[in-house]
Amino acid sequence: MSTTIILSIVLAAILGIALGFFIRQLKANKELGERQSKGDTIIEKAKNDAGDIKYRARKEAKEIIKDERQQFDQECDKREQEFKLTERDLTKKELAFEQRIEDHNRNIERITAKEEEVEQERGKIGDEIERYRHKQSELADRLTEVTGMSKDDAKQELIKSMEDDARVDFAKVLTRLEDETKEESEKISKRIIGIAIHRFSGEYVAEQTISSVELPSDDVKGKLIGREGRNIRAFEQICGVDLIIDDTPEVVVISSFNVVRREIARQTIKKLLSDGRIHPAKIEEFYLKSKGEMDKQLREMGEKAQMEIGIHGIHPEILKLIGALSWRTSYTQNQYQHAIETAFLTGLMASELKLNVKQARRAGLLHDIGKVIDASAEGSHALIGAAFAKKHGESPDIVHAIRAHHEDEKPQSLLAHLVASADALSGARPGARKALMESYISRLTDIEQIVNSFDGVTNSYAISGGREVRVLVENKKVSDEGTVTLSREIAKKIEANMSYPGTIKVTVLRETKSVGVAR
Repeated sequence: MSTTIILSIVLAAILGIALGFFIRQLKANKELGERQSKGDTIIEKAKNDAGDIKYRARKEAKEIIKDERQQFDQECDKREQEFKLTERDLTKKELAFEQRIEDHNRNIERITAKEEEVEQERGKIGDEIERYRHKQSELADRLTEVTGMSKDDAKQELIKSMEDDARVDFAKVLTRLEDETKEESEKISKRIIGIAIHRFSGEYVAEQTISSVELPSDDVKGKLIGREGRNIRAFEQICGVDLIIDDTPEVVVISSFNVVRREIARQTIKKLLSDGRIHPAKIEEFYLKSKGEMDKQLREMGEKAQMEIGIHGIHPEILKLIGALSWRTSYTQNQYQHAIETAFLTGLMASELKLNVKQARRAGLLHDIGKVIDASAEGSHALIGAAFAKKHGESPDIVHAIRAHHEDEKPQSLLAHLVASADALSGARPGARKALMESYISRLTDIEQIVNSFDGVTNSYAISGGREVRVLVENKKVSDEGTVTLSREIAKKIEANMSYPGTIKVTVLRETKSVGVAR
């Protein structure tokens, strides 16, 4: 091959390469231009879109602000109307409260006037006694001359006569003033209590707590005891009860002062018997399960009670205590039913007095929760329950009503007096409580013995389950006016020497009997 041909081929190749490079460069520049044009277009479009989005956002923001402002204005108007209504209600309540204060002040003024009248009468009686004393010597001398009595004997006879006259006069005045003072208050209180009792019809259910568990066979007793007594020791330690396993066939007895704890232990034994495996780990497992079920049951019963009386918002721990009242009785009266009944009675009396009915019902429902708090807590059930209620967010008025319903603290509010009255009504109504026959007979005997110890009493009869005693007296020894002082003295002696639920009414009867025979 000639040199010329080779050079031609080389030159052609170089030209081809150069031409290809140039063509690729032109194509690249063209693509770059197109892409730059597209990029400018996209950027321009993005700017336009951003402007549109910004415009729409501003528009939407303005609309949102406008809507929110309208809603805010509406809410402000609504709140303003509510405030006006509240202010109007408060004004009415304030006027009613001021009216009650005025009525109360007038009652106080009337009572003060009666007390002043009593003091004046006492002063008059004292003046009369003093006047009699001035004439004592003269009359004693005259009596000595007439009757032949010594001066000292005549003086003692005069003193006794004047004391009897003064006692009779004082009894008359005291009876009249008491009747006048109590007449109006008795009418009001009887009306309120009567309305509450008539409007509420309570139900009494006597429940018995079972503390024994039936076993499928006596062989299970050995399993419950365990090797060297490890199972029974673990059971008693975990459940906090005493497990009594004796010779009674197919029965074990659970002993504990705390009835809720005893029921948890009973459920634990039932679960152990159903499972068949009895050892400390299973005892603890089934105890925790039974305790959880019991807590749930107590809380549900508390919720049921608050729903029944129409209130809400009670703390769950307090609800559990309300439910636990169903496992307690007082003179066989179920305390859960007693709490609900007290709540209704308190609410009914509050409605008659134009007070807050829901607050009254709440106080009535919670008044006895201290009865189911652990016995290690110090103080009466009223103080313990009040402290627990305060700890869990109850209002000061309700806490005070709980604390004062047995006068552990002097009642300072009308609500506290209503709770105490409703508590007494629920416990004292016929059929609410039952006492053991021995204690019942003993109480009646003690009442009659105390009454018969007074001079002039011929006979006495304790009636109405020991809530009233009828006293018959001799005509010659006790006058009509003397029956007043005698009834008070008997009542005071009963109060000093006996303990009893509720009150005992003392009625003294004096009558003259005359017999004529027609022939």
